[in-house]
Amino acid sequence: MKKLFFSILFMAFALSLDACTDGRIVSFDRLPKNAQQLIIQHFSKDNVLMVEMDRDGIRTEYEVRLKDGTEIDFDGDGDLKKIDCQDRRVPDALLPAEVLTYVNGNYPDAFITEWGKDDGRWKAELNNGLDLVFNRKYQFVGFDD
Repeated sequence: MKKLFFSILFMAFALSLDACTDGRIVSFDRLPKNAQQLIIQHFSKDNVLMVEMDRDGIRTEYEVRLKDGTEIDFDGDGDLKKIDCQDRRVPDALLPAEVLTYVNGNYPDAFITEWGKDDGRWKAELNNGLDLVFNRKYQFVGFDD
């Protein structure tokens, strides 16, 4: 009985140590390769201020903060989840062509400052304050409050 109790206690301790990895700062090299390439290609590795790795049970996510205030979120595979460039333009190459076409055609004086997936839908925040919602095929479906 004592062995079982200590085994359970040890497993609980080991799991709590794993939980302590949530939100820890890691080196740029810990990012998945495709996330590293995206940053190097569009922002420069030298602009990286911090990389935070978040573990939520079996899921791993990364948040990268750049010196200019840009925040970029990646899933555990290094796929882009969200990018917030504050008041600057999200690089066009990171946006689907359908979304760019819609925004440029309907809001020619505006540009996208934030792009990301939320509840299965894609959202684009424009520099004029509008929040646009797109479906999985990148078709405009409405405005977000």
